[in-house]
Amino acid sequence: MKKIITLMAAALLTTLSAVEIDLSGSVVSDNQKMMTSRYMGYIKNMAVSEGDIVKKGQLLYEIDSKEIEAAERQVDLAISQARLALQMNKNQYNNVILNLARHKRLYEKKMVSKYELETLQLAAKNLKDMVTISQEQVNQALAKKEEVLNQYNYLKITAPNDGVIVAKKINEGEMAIPGMPAVVLTDLSRLKIVAEISETQLPHISLGKKVEVEIPSLALKTTGKISSIIPSSNPMTHKFKIKIEFDHKGKSVYPGMYAKIIIR
Repeated sequence: MKKIITLMAAALLTTLSAVEIDLSGSVVSDNQKMMTSRYMGYIKNMAVSEGDIVKKGQLLYEIDSKEIEAAERQVDLAISQARLALQMNKNQYNNVILNLARHKRLYEKKMVSKYELETLQLAAKNLKDMVTISQEQVNQALAKKEEVLNQYNYLKITAPNDGVIVAKKINEGEMAIPGMPAVVLTDLSRLKIVAEISETQLPHISLGKKVEVEIPSLALKTTGKISSIIPSSNPMTHKFKIKIEFDHKGKSVYPGMYAKIIIR
């Protein structure tokens, strides 16, 4: 009896170890970016089209700068006005200081009243405060100018990495809105395969497990390994997502390609 049980256990173990799971999946990029603009404006130059391969730093599109140019003119006017006010206050303060020095000498000779001297001292204090305030207004206007000029840096949207343009959702002459994707950039150097596996098959997989991969359209047969197991099942199908890293062997693999996976 013990011998029969041992044989049955061995047969069950052999069956479990011989499980082969065939899955269908799709190639995806693990680094896909939705390119948006920080400021609203009309697109004056759309430099890419769908399917274009771009390099890091390459121009994708450019926004018209008319609104920023208008803001720059306004802040230039504010700077001029603040500097004029500062100069006027400085001139008045210098004049009061001269008068105050003269009145001090006259007061020592009893030629002016204490009231006149104190009035000039108060005027000097007030004008000194006005000079300080005017200088701060100049500094604020200059900081605003720097802020406006900095906006020009965000009018040219460039590629943050090498990749391919898989979607272009806006054209020249259309309005770019902050937060709304204009271009979708996919990184071809970080491709993976996504597939779904049933919950009953979960015991047969693990992170780092080697798998066989085939992309029929390229006649590519290669190896891969499970890099992610997403711990959340689809409530309709009760399946879990897995991601697989694979060696593309120099082939031109693109997102969306059909793939077969065999897990032994």
